[in-house]
Amino acid sequence: MGPVSPTTTGATPTRLGPGELLAALGALDCARAAPMYAALSFAVVPMHTAGPVGACSCQGRACSDAGKHPRLAGWKRLASTDPAQVGEWWRRWPQANLGVVTGRRFDVLDLDGDQGVESLRAVLSITPAEHPGPVARTGGGGWHLLYAPTGLGNRVKLLPGVDWRGRDGLIVAPPSQHTSGQRYTWARPLTATLPEVPAEMRRLLAPPAGERATLPPATAPAGHSGGYGRAALTRERAAVATAQPGRRNATLNRAAFNLGQLVAAGLLDVDQVQAVLLAAALEAGNPEAKARATVASGLRGGAAKPRRRRSGVA
Repeated sequence: MGPVSPTTTGATPTRLGPGELLAALGALDCARAAPMYAALSFAVVPMHTAGPVGACSCQGRACSDAGKHPRLAGWKRLASTDPAQVGEWWRRWPQANLGVVTGRRFDVLDLDGDQGVESLRAVLSITPAEHPGPVARTGGGGWHLLYAPTGLGNRVKLLPGVDWRGRDGLIVAPPSQHTSGQRYTWARPLTATLPEVPAEMRRLLAPPAGERATLPPATAPAGHSGGYGRAALTRERAAVATAQPGRRNATLNRAAFNLGQLVAAGLLDVDQVQAVLLAAALEAGNPEAKARATVASGLRGGAAKPRRRRSGVA
């Protein structure tokens, strides 16, 4: 069968090869791309349409999710892989953004701007450009990194600037339009084969939500994370992850204390430090409950003795 023609109007693709469909997605608008996602067995949902300055087709005043929420109230049940059904939705709402359900064909690491990228670098030591699988650039300047489905649910604020979209989740997909006027695009093309979630990220996702250690208000993040702080976080993470039996808890406590000093000085984000140290501790073989308690204790101790900045360096 020949290549897909992006100028074909009203056609319902049902027997096109994956390579042809994937190659066509970048050149189409949502009305034409949506049936192709469906034909690839990606469950599609029509989303509201974003307008300028937060305007949204939902007609809600000051919509906080302009263009990012579904038009279908029962979208989890109604999301479709039927190109004919999807085509009917876009004939009804020709300007709708395109949503794809997560947790079925893929999971997504959702990065929000520079903060999300810094968290990714801290945990996996990569940038979005170094992700081995498909990568979408969001219209708001963030990133969607696709992984093979894990069966895990959604985790909001998994790390600073990072959400996880898993089972029963939803993302806005290319070529949808953001309220900024920018389109969602594939920075690295969508493919049928996806990478597995790295062990470091899997360990952050696996613990039950709601049991994160908490710190006193005095250790709240100051919103500044410089090169010194990042280097210290990387160094302490490596020390904790490679600590030998008999020294693991002491190493974790010392690392938490040292980084707690930098948190209190405004050089690191406390949530990021907690997540990175816990992942490293579990990698080394520390029991989770004890590791959480040690991290919390060490951070509190460090926060009581913040590092002083000297000429911009802690």
